[in-house]
Amino acid sequence: MNELKNLIPQNWDYFTQQFDTNVLFITVASFFAWIAWRLIYGRLELLVSRTSFHWDDLTLSALKTPISTLIWCWPATISLGFLLQNHMSSTLNWLSTLKLILVIGIFVWITMRLINNVETFVLDQKNRDETTVQAIAKVARLFFIVIGALTVMQAFGLSLSGLLTFGGVGGLIVGLAAKDLLSNFFGGMMIYFDRPFKVGDWVRSPDRQIEGTVERIGWRMTIIRTFDKRPIYVPNSVFSSIVVENPSRMLNRRINETIGIRYDDGAKVAQIVTDIKHMLENHPDIDANQTLIVNFNAFGPSSLDLLVYTFTKTVNWIRYHEVKQDVLLQIMAIIHQHDADIAFPTQTLKFDPVRTEVPTASTL
Repeated sequence: MNELKNLIPQNWDYFTQQFDTNVLFITVASFFAWIAWRLIYGRLELLVSRTSFHWDDLTLSALKTPISTLIWCWPATISLGFLLQNHMSSTLNWLSTLKLILVIGIFVWITMRLINNVETFVLDQKNRDETTVQAIAKVARLFFIVIGALTVMQAFGLSLSGLLTFGGVGGLIVGLAAKDLLSNFFGGMMIYFDRPFKVGDWVRSPDRQIEGTVERIGWRMTIIRTFDKRPIYVPNSVFSSIVVENPSRMLNRRINETIGIRYDDGAKVAQIVTDIKHMLENHPDIDANQTLIVNFNAFGPSSLDLLVYTFTKTVNWIRYHEVKQDVLLQIMAIIHQHDADIAFPTQTLKFDPVRTEVPTASTL
């Protein structure tokens, strides 16, 4: 046993003493600090739940996990310093840098969680513009990440002035090398600020074979889901050079139909036109303030053509077809009320009688 003790380093007793008196104390203190934080958090959570102000809930939720992490990691760096200070010949200045990086990381983490909480809360409000909220959240995240990264670089002793100078030259090089990437980035910014469409809108382009529902607007590309459920990934720079139509923002949907009446019912056309126009003016789903035309329009090959041109109040695609069906059925009923009928393609063939010569005696 004595020989085994001789094999143990001479400073083992000091190391054990230091561990017992310092590290153990710090660990126990961290545990009690964490318990105190949990109790305080529970009390604060109970208090903020009683208020009608939602921002305190979002802020408290953002603080929960980062503060718990800080309570354990900050004392851990102190304990690490106690364990290493007598076993390393060099100074432990890097521990101070590590503590500063820890604080910066916790601050950025709290900010990211708060931004995410606010974004989720605002998007749950149905009257908010989803595209604008997401754009502001992305810019805020990017801003705090850049600030955090610059602060960490400064903590490592890097000169920010030199870094910014290098960034100017490097930015020029990167800009030339990543021209398409930057054009997509600024194309995304154009979409966010001009807002020609937003997430959930139905868009199409007459210049390209692009039509569907906007599913996501990213910094580099926009995802559009076609009506047959295929995703289309469109680089944002494309939208700066094409025409984009947004049917989701239409105010009305149009009914534009040509209805043929039989030529035999020509005397009844005027009254039919009057009744159809009166029906449309009083229809609950037709916008009478918009252009409304019902007129005898043309002599067709086999019908007297009536033009019915009006707009529905609804812009919903399914509801529009229901309204259009009701309008067409009522038009057909009005035509039948006048003992008339809708024409169908017909042809009239006219035969001239063939003369038959009776033979005479002179021709025999």
